[in-house]
Amino acid sequence: MKKNLTPLTVFIVEDDPIYLRLVKYVFELNPDYKIHIFQTGKACLDNLHLKPAIISLDFSLPDMKGDEVLKKIKNYDKNIGVIILSGQQDIEVAVKLLRNGAYDYIVKNNETKDRLIYAAQRLRSTIRLQKEVEELKDELVGKYDFTKSIIGNSKPMQKVFRLIDKSIKTNISISITGETGSGKEIIARSIHYNSNRRKGSFIAVNVSAIPKDLLESELFGHEKGAFTGADARKLGKFELADKGTLFLDEIAELDINLQSKLLRALQEREFMRVGGTKTVKFDARIIVATHRDLLNEVEQGNFREDLYYRLLGLPIEVPPLRERGNDVLLLMRHFLTEFCKVNNLGKMTFDKGAKKKLLAYSYPGNVRELKAIVELAAVMADAKVICENDINFNSPKRITPFLSEESSLREYTRKIIDHYLDKYNNDVLLVAQKLNIGKSTIYRMLKENNMN
Repeated sequence: MKKNLTPLTVFIVEDDPIYLRLVKYVFELNPDYKIHIFQTGKACLDNLHLKPAIISLDFSLPDMKGDEVLKKIKNYDKNIGVIILSGQQDIEVAVKLLRNGAYDYIVKNNETKDRLIYAAQRLRSTIRLQKEVEELKDELVGKYDFTKSIIGNSKPMQKVFRLIDKSIKTNISISITGETGSGKEIIARSIHYNSNRRKGSFIAVNVSAIPKDLLESELFGHEKGAFTGADARKLGKFELADKGTLFLDEIAELDINLQSKLLRALQEREFMRVGGTKTVKFDARIIVATHRDLLNEVEQGNFREDLYYRLLGLPIEVPPLRERGNDVLLLMRHFLTEFCKVNNLGKMTFDKGAKKKLLAYSYPGNVRELKAIVELAAVMADAKVICENDINFNSPKRITPFLSEESSLREYTRKIIDHYLDKYNNDVLLVAQKLNIGKSTIYRMLKENNMN
């Protein structure tokens, strides 16, 4: 069903009674217009608080020239569409007015009515499109409300939430670290769409996915003829992110030679396109992410120390899913609900065995892997209840150094039991035999960790 459209407010600024009737007639052809009539420039300017979307402006008013009125309108709100009507066909004046923001320049003659109708229709379509874009941006802001889009109640995630909350209050650079699939990009998007840059663009670049000989052009753009195949000027990601946020994912993969150019761009807040001779200024917030230990990369000589400190800003470490406890339950329910909704599967749930199996797994692929597992389980299930046999773990085995993290004896014991439960498909009796412990010990630990 078509949405009801809010009427557009139109100002007609005209002191000639004949053209006043003509312009009024043109705009009254559309019932969606709310019309206000003024005979002086001052009266128009004094009523801009009524938020006109379109202004039909006579160039020769009794109190002010049209170019002066246009300038003041645009200073008040650059998005107001202004159509200039003039009794003189002066190309030089017309060009100047169009450069200063007028939508159209129409000479008063026998074709005025037709040209005005056409200009009003085009301008109305442009305004509606702009409103739709703004509404979509507002929807994105709601979608990336981090209290809703990032799911988790665990202590590690509560720390992440606190850091996100601090990050959205300033324009400080953000460095996000975490394992692959842990949700670094969604955190970056949430920061952008909750910050004062939300109306600007969020531009994401995966540094590792672009060949190093093309990355400079991708980031900074290039001029026509800069290299073979450069048939036209191309704007880089820095320009596209102006007034918004530039997200550089996998920043540790950046070629050492390009790191110096990135550093200079960040220091000077300007750059040159490949093959260019003029500097281009930019105003973008920088968020970087990596699954590597960036400080270790500095110590190994793979990453510039000065660039490291330029990018560090506010560091946010995203915990791996295996350290987030019962967040797994929240996430798996969320992913199942979303998948069922998109695929019209109706409501589905997990039985106790499926929950237990999902909680016992270590998730080397993190949140991204859990999402894939849940979606496959929904497809494989023969009923509306997903059972243990519907859960399949297909990720390659990844073995991390057991003593790489400091943990308590109880935590190490839990990790050992989790590993064997995963290895032997949650067969508690077999695991008890392999570890030479009583099965009651395993059941007690499962109960203590809310795994039932």
